[in-house]
Amino acid sequence: MSEADAAGRLAEPGLDLGATPAPRGAGYRVLARKYRPAAFEDLIGQEAMVRTLSNAFEAGRIPQAWILTGVRGVGKTTTARILARGLNYELPDGSIHAPTIHMPVQGVHCAAIMESRHIDVLEMDAASHNGVDDIRQINDAVRYAPVSARYKVYILDEVHMLSNQAFNALLKTLEEPPPHAKFIFATTEIREVPITVLSRCQRFDLRRVESDRLVSHLEGILAKEKVAAEPEALALIARAAEGSVRDSLSLLDQAISHAAGSVRADDVRAMLGLADHSRIVELFDALMRGDITHALGELRDQYDSGADPLVVLTELAAFTHFVTRVKIVPAVAEDRALAEIERKRGRDFAAGLSMRVLSRTWQMLLKGIAEVKEAARPVAAAEMVLVRIAYAADLPSPDDVIRSLGDAPQRPAAVPGRSPLPNPPPPAGEGRVGEGREGARTSARQALATSVAPPMSDPVSRSAETPAAAQLPPFARFSDLIAFVGAQRDLQLKTMLERDVRLVRFEDGKLEIALEPSASRALIGDLGRRLAALTGRRWMVVVSAEAGEPTVRTQLDARREEFKRGIQAHPAVQRVLARFPGAEIVAVRRPEPEPAPQVAAVDDDEPPPEIPIDDGGSAFGAHGRPDDVDDDL
Repeated sequence: MSEADAAGRLAEPGLDLGATPAPRGAGYRVLARKYRPAAFEDLIGQEAMVRTLSNAFEAGRIPQAWILTGVRGVGKTTTARILARGLNYELPDGSIHAPTIHMPVQGVHCAAIMESRHIDVLEMDAASHNGVDDIRQINDAVRYAPVSARYKVYILDEVHMLSNQAFNALLKTLEEPPPHAKFIFATTEIREVPITVLSRCQRFDLRRVESDRLVSHLEGILAKEKVAAEPEALALIARAAEGSVRDSLSLLDQAISHAAGSVRADDVRAMLGLADHSRIVELFDALMRGDITHALGELRDQYDSGADPLVVLTELAAFTHFVTRVKIVPAVAEDRALAEIERKRGRDFAAGLSMRVLSRTWQMLLKGIAEVKEAARPVAAAEMVLVRIAYAADLPSPDDVIRSLGDAPQRPAAVPGRSPLPNPPPPAGEGRVGEGREGARTSARQALATSVAPPMSDPVSRSAETPAAAQLPPFARFSDLIAFVGAQRDLQLKTMLERDVRLVRFEDGKLEIALEPSASRALIGDLGRRLAALTGRRWMVVVSAEAGEPTVRTQLDARREEFKRGIQAHPAVQRVLARFPGAEIVAVRRPEPEPAPQVAAVDDDEPPPEIPIDDGGSAFGAHGRPDDVDDDL
């Protein structure tokens, strides 16, 4: 029962809430105030709170304080007034003697409470009355009994704006108020309310209202106002309200004035500055097909029509999220707040696109929206975002790459002294103009098939097929094996041997090692396979119970530190460090010996030619020394 409905049930003169025709020249009441709920039954989307309050009132378990929290426009202040009305609900015949949430007709105090003019129901805006003096007035007045109502109710709106001193001054009264006093707090920032206050209140989180509930609510109000509206227009308003009832009514009021008649979707879209959802769907389809020419043309057309590039990307991200939800929960496509084209095409996209593609598109749009916000030219930044998404749509999925490995040609084994790096793939985007996604994905598979190593075969059979690898000399030391791996440019394997492996015993074809605590347990099998593939021999890798030697990297670091300490103990270095307090040794290099001058045979009658002196420098800085100890120190 809204205020407009409640006004029609009043029997007493002077308590009219606006149902009677207003005189000519009177101020217009907006829909958000005209249809404000006046009873618990009128609250939409807050069934959990209503059920809790109903059980508490029937059982007589009424606390001394409540705190209501939620986003703007979900009914916090309205719920506080309805709660105050239920606490003081009385009929003229005296038949109601206790608080109740069932209020079929207007009571003695209802009109004054809902209009915020009752003497015993005091509303205070904590944003403008946030000091200790304001709370002191409440503490002084709360001791006196109510004048005419059953309870004296204090409603503090935006209570999080109170100062710390004001909160502290309220604690004692809030914990032990008089039996006739009740407190109702409302806030949008529940995290800013001290825990000492929260612990003394019953908390209710008012939920956002779902879009379909908002559409139904708006249809009922339009029926009372005798205004026609398209369902798609109401869906746009409900979506723009983001779960706020007040925002949806304000937008509806604006849309009625904007349309000057029937509320149409095009008028609402123009009023809100939104892009056409059918064109958003077409843009999404072009991106998923990799048709960048059509996608850029569609974005430019929407931009020329007045659409904001940031809004276009935001709507595109919202549609991507919708398709992802439909793929997981198909029933999401039945939402009434969505246009028919979104529901139909959303099902088609959900069936044809993989979750990896949708997730990748979402991440790229999320990053692109932030870029467009900061860009000096938003439309150019939006176009670059679409280019990235369209070209990413051409790339094969990991499943396609794995399947393509089985069809890849066998690659010859690595030969010592020759780089095993694959041939580079063709340049990105070459040969893709005018192709669809299937043709571009096929070319990408072919490029990957030539650049990715094939599945590894048995090392024994491979060694028999590769005589070049079988002619490798045996490795005498562990360091020789590491040097060979580095020469083959397998830097990942070289790093694992130097950083994660502690050598216990070494033989050609056999490694007995211990692992560092940070190393993966899967390293053992990986080492054997990769060494066999690289050398063409079978390698046995065994984990020993012995501690083993320190890792190669640890030994190298120890030698560097020892050499550095020796240099630091030199008397000349000590004098330099003492002369410059706070100085430290950054790098240590061995001196390069002076090259012996080359003496050329000359004629006795000719003067000897001048020999140029190379001081190790150039126009771009000093040359590096080949025997540097450590460039990182």
